[in-house]
Amino acid sequence: MQNVLLFLASVLIWGSTWLAINFQLGVVAPEVSVFYRQSLACLLLFLWAVLRRAPLRFPWRAHGWFLLLGLTLFGFNYICAYGAQQYIPSAMNAVLFATIVWINIPLTRVFFGTPWEWHVVLGAVLGMAGVVVLFWPALSGSGGETTRLLGVGMALCGAVAASLGNMVAHQAQSERLPVLQSNAWGMLYGALVTGAFALASGKPFNFEFTFEYVASLLYVAVFGSVIAFACYLKLIGAVGPTRAGYTAVVIPVVAVILSILFEGLELDGYIMTGIALVLGGNLVILLFRRLTVARRPV
Repeated sequence: MQNVLLFLASVLIWGSTWLAINFQLGVVAPEVSVFYRQSLACLLLFLWAVLRRAPLRFPWRAHGWFLLLGLTLFGFNYICAYGAQQYIPSAMNAVLFATIVWINIPLTRVFFGTPWEWHVVLGAVLGMAGVVVLFWPALSGSGGETTRLLGVGMALCGAVAASLGNMVAHQAQSERLPVLQSNAWGMLYGALVTGAFALASGKPFNFEFTFEYVASLLYVAVFGSVIAFACYLKLIGAVGPTRAGYTAVVIPVVAVILSILFEGLELDGYIMTGIALVLGGNLVILLFRRLTVARRPV
């Protein structure tokens, strides 16, 4: 029962953060909102680490990995995701981010020499086909959706950045760097990098003192960046990374439902087919990976 609750907490929180991002857009620049989010989240994580009496001093080599985490997983990933949502609905942004499951495939091959497997290739092909179908009206120049292409490109760049962050996190854990402190330092560097990017872009560090902005900021920072991640890590420890990876299939479904209810998203044939292919590709990768592990001799 505890594992079910951890799974539900992860998917419901992360699935809803995509909608919450909408309330972060408008008055405050996306880069500045990301800076506020990561600053608050890293402060909470450092406080948590202090309460747990976890060591916070690390050698310079470790800080190199923390900086890379900040650049990829907690910096440009979020800048791209927030920027993309100015042009595409939150549900499509979430679906595009789910492509990280098969973007990880070539990157793990390049960085760690992971061999290709037929189900992995099939899942990736299905996922790529789903992205093409999902945004075919924009790609073909029909339906007045050509402005969405910028959002698509930014969302996919965010997924690539997050995937690179996964590679960094994997290497950092192989060097036995603790997850809690790695995330705290990574979010700190992510906040600094994002703040520097905003300054270089000439974005003002203003603030929107409205209930919607403040509440959404607290939600994405406290729940999205701290609580959900803690639940997910605990879930990985309980059921393993493969089974926990099914969150990548369910999170976009939650985002789509919320987008229909609150953004008025209309499901046409392109959207329904594209979502089905992307999530189906993720399911093929995760399901057959689980079967392969189960059948592996010990």
